[in-house]
Amino acid sequence: MAFMLFGFDKRRAVRGMARIRERTLLLWALGGGTPGAFAARHFFRHKTRKQPFTRWLWMILFTQGVAIAMAIIPK
Repeated sequence: MAFMLFGFDKRRAVRGMARIRERTLLLWALGGGTPGAFAARHFFRHKTRKQPFTRWLWMILFTQGVAIAMAIIPK
């Protein structure tokens, strides 16, 4: 879903139409769509120069990685 939203937003950006809020894109990444978000950034060349957005996306990825690591590492 995140991949499709990034593509949809890119198309709207190119056409000068109303955009999807960055918060919405980040929430979809936070909800598990991080792989799709990173793939879409590369595939559509979208949101690659927006530094605050990029930092938030990397922070989401890091947080998800820590959460997964904590879930699989035995206590």
